[in-house]
Amino acid sequence: MLDLLGPLVSCLTDKTGAQPCAVATIIGTQGSTARQVGTSMLVTAAGEVRGSLSGGCIEGAVFEACLAAIASALPSRQEYGFSPDDPFAAGLPCGGTLEVLIQPFYPSDNVRKLDFASFTAAARAPAAALIRRIDNTTVSAMAVDDPLGFDPEDLRNELLAMVDDRSVARSAAAQVSALLRSGRTGLVRLAPGKTGCEDRPIQLLVETRLTAPRLVMFGANDFSAALGSAARLLGYRVTLCDARPVFATRAAFPQVDELVIEQPHRYLARIAAAGQLDARSALCVLTHDEKFDIPVLQIALDVHEGYIGAMGSRRSHDRRIQSLRELGIDEGQLARLHSPIGLDLGAVGPQEVAVSIVAEMISARRARPGTGSLSRTAGPIHGTTVVGLERSMH
Repeated sequence: MLDLLGPLVSCLTDKTGAQPCAVATIIGTQGSTARQVGTSMLVTAAGEVRGSLSGGCIEGAVFEACLAAIASALPSRQEYGFSPDDPFAAGLPCGGTLEVLIQPFYPSDNVRKLDFASFTAAARAPAAALIRRIDNTTVSAMAVDDPLGFDPEDLRNELLAMVDDRSVARSAAAQVSALLRSGRTGLVRLAPGKTGCEDRPIQLLVETRLTAPRLVMFGANDFSAALGSAARLLGYRVTLCDARPVFATRAAFPQVDELVIEQPHRYLARIAAAGQLDARSALCVLTHDEKFDIPVLQIALDVHEGYIGAMGSRRSHDRRIQSLRELGIDEGQLARLHSPIGLDLGAVGPQEVAVSIVAEMISARRARPGTGSLSRTAGPIHGTTVVGLERSMH
């Protein structure tokens, strides 16, 4: 429902045309489905529709269910899946199953219950979140305009009105906070509360929208060109920083979002002080030059909590580590450095190396570190190219 907050507020508060509406939200999926948990569709009492749940497979049935919810003032849960026994029933030909929550909203009631000012702010904000209770008939929701700065204490106090157990409220608030920081959408289930429905746990649907994560590359070369293109496919906002204007040109790097001609360590210090980095940001040092590498890595390991990688041979890595130790970087900080950069794929050439780097960035971002990182292995970094092998096999 997060993406429909603007239309929802307009529907319920328009001075000349306020009207009831219903919002259908996917709260569960099984098997192959086109849309994910949190996807919503809004239907007004006048029959206007915003959004979709499946690309056309079940929208007709959901539309009718929304109108029924508006008429009855009762929420409902519907399940849609493929039925070979009834080929004309609303379902998903891809074979998956969707569980859909349908909630009615009314101008007179909800103006008192919901904070529409915060809803409007969240609808307009580039980063926002919505925490909605979905297990009971009373609509309750909390809009968050700064997911990364969210204080779990704010939610914990709200949850204590639903459950008596402080540890349950604390655990649930921590789970919600983790979803917000990672930019994910999901369900958080609590132990049964004071609702009288002891067999039904309290359920919170957490929807999060974050600005694109940043990738800052230091060093203009073929490897940064390939890495920039690969990272853009993953939704990163890509910055390339290099002190040499002859190499860092827009013609050579049309794929990056931002091109900065500046000493790398000075630029990094400036954006860190301005709060332009967060735990999702990735810093990749690709300069192959210690007079650039060491100053920027010294700052990066001191101020950045996200991914930090540095390209170079194992011999270069050993010299780099020694230099950083001499500058006072401790072993705990050094352990966070991914150097040599990337997963151990035997990558050859800029494009394959870029794949190994973004794969390691994903692994680090998802907290799935493994033994595949080059920084955790020994031996050759690059694989060998076998020329003519395919021809010789025929």
